[in-house]
Amino acid sequence: MAEDAERAGALTLLAPGPLLTIGNGALSVDIAPQAGGRIAQIRCDGVEQLVGHGEHGSDAAIAWGCYPMVPWCGRIRGGRFAFAGRSYVVPPDLGDHAIHGVGYVMPWAVTAQGAEHVEMTLALPTDARWPFGGVASQRVRLQGRALRLSLAVQATDQSMPASLGWHPWFRKPERLEFSPEAMYPRDRHGMTVLPAGPVRPGPWDDCFVNRREVVLHRGGQRLVVSSDCTDWVVYDATAHATCVEPQTAPPDAFNLLPDLALQPGETLSMDCTLRWD
Repeated sequence: MAEDAERAGALTLLAPGPLLTIGNGALSVDIAPQAGGRIAQIRCDGVEQLVGHGEHGSDAAIAWGCYPMVPWCGRIRGGRFAFAGRSYVVPPDLGDHAIHGVGYVMPWAVTAQGAEHVEMTLALPTDARWPFGGVASQRVRLQGRALRLSLAVQATDQSMPASLGWHPWFRKPERLEFSPEAMYPRDRHGMTVLPAGPVRPGPWDDCFVNRREVVLHRGGQRLVVSSDCTDWVVYDATAHATCVEPQTAPPDAFNLLPDLALQPGETLSMDCTLRWD
């Protein structure tokens, strides 16, 4: 069963499918609605910014492009959590844990498209993968040398827990400017725990409390990542990529922060901007 669950989720070999391209001269963005509504590639002044599908063995759903994490971000310990007095189990899809939600492996519907923007929606499932339903939406928009990403989820017929995030796989920078306030520790299973404490040296696959812009330097380009989120995951333990992931909550938030809840009709949203100086 565990192997079947892994094949159905994070480790699925996910192809881009048909691409939509938006651009304005400085920036060009390929979007893959059928592959989890993700950004397949970003080009700034013709230079590719993301690990693309098939590079470095990155054909698994979890390992390429820039994708939305919805209706949860990071891992859920054992796929298990409690909400509103009931226990729930969602299928583990990376080892023993459920990771990054369901949106990044589902096809999204394009609801609007222009030369410099794309909007998409996703009806979340009401089955074993996610029993609550809800509707996710995102907007990808170019503005000069900036790429603005918006992500939201709305509860529909029933209340539900929720957290959101963006997961870009940036090609390895030569230098990373990152000055977080604190760092969440991890237990012997590698899972995030509370409270946040001192920042330890990398390499990292960790969540941080951060309120500053994050800057990546590569090939003479300077990429500034900013967000209204204060929880950020940075993964830089691999030689070919660095992931800088703004999130509305830390990993395993459904267990760490049991008061997270959207009531029917309520919406959780977040914004993230990538800007090339």
